[in-house]
Amino acid sequence: MSGVLAAVMSGPGRPIELRELPLPDPQPGSAVLDVELSEICGTDVHLLDGRLSGVPYPIVPGHVSVGTLTRLAGPLTDVHGRALHEGQRVSFLDVHGTCGHCWYCLVARATTRCPQRRVYGITMGLEQGPAGGWSRQIYLRPGTKIIPLESVPAARYMAGGCSLPTAVHAMDRAELRIGQSVLILGCGPVGLSLAALARLSGAGQVLCLGAPPARCATAQRMGATGVLDIDQHDADARREWVLAHTQGRGADLSFEATGRAEAVVQAMRWTRDAGRVVVVGQYTDGGETSFNPHVDLNRKHLEVRGVWGSDFSHFFRALEVLRQTAGDCPWDRMECQRFGLAEAGEALEAVRRGRVVKALVDPRR
Repeated sequence: MSGVLAAVMSGPGRPIELRELPLPDPQPGSAVLDVELSEICGTDVHLLDGRLSGVPYPIVPGHVSVGTLTRLAGPLTDVHGRALHEGQRVSFLDVHGTCGHCWYCLVARATTRCPQRRVYGITMGLEQGPAGGWSRQIYLRPGTKIIPLESVPAARYMAGGCSLPTAVHAMDRAELRIGQSVLILGCGPVGLSLAALARLSGAGQVLCLGAPPARCATAQRMGATGVLDIDQHDADARREWVLAHTQGRGADLSFEATGRAEAVVQAMRWTRDAGRVVVVGQYTDGGETSFNPHVDLNRKHLEVRGVWGSDFSHFFRALEVLRQTAGDCPWDRMECQRFGLAEAGEALEAVRRGRVVKALVDPRR
């Protein structure tokens, strides 16, 4: 084949197509990655549904990937200043193009809100070549932040995927104290990574509300001390369960990781007075919801913090967590199902319906 075989999302609601795409002429500082594994996550479902703005369809999805460097256009180094080389197994930060000059980058120090922020597999169109992991190769543009995996297996890294750096960011915002009780609403990949990180960070107990049963079981394997299947219990029963596990006060710290607007209010109501809520699941517009500012927020002396995306520091530290837990890594306990490029549409539907814990694309299948 003269081109690179890729699974292309041509627009919202349209079937995934297999196409051959040309590789751009190499620019100084660019590289080519032979993809070993890439991710299918909730973001990709949102892309298919047209729920994200600024997406230049058609695109090659897959914003977190791992593979082998096969072509380097000039010398490239990692964050430690070490030379990268062909044949090296690496990943790369999916965010590309934050400007480093705007108010958000320089004053707020919130690069995830930079107006120039671009993301592989999400906001890069086909004119930039295969720029997503649902492809046999990815063209890595100059300035892409590449990191060697070294001793971390590809499967372990992809079990963490995009959810682990996001969860690291959420943990930063949470400021968890050793011995505190943690409540996690949602046991998708972000919720599962939060459960593992909370335990690794010294939480006294980690309570998880979620569904379906396979994800609930995974939450227990990854560190949750108590799990409740929300499909079997209504909101009142969930609240009583949380209170029964927290001496009637509610959790010290709660994470919303569901994407459902009403779950934000539930997190507020099921967190103790003077506690903290971190909202990490609202990546797309889930609609409006209502709460009582006096009862649910102010009288409770509650703190609520949002989380948007991740940056290189979260990406780097996520890999360090996987490296340092090698002897007993929670992410090795996450069941990942692999799909070929021709099965990408099937995989998206499996993710949408919660039929898999984690879905990966293997372009070599």
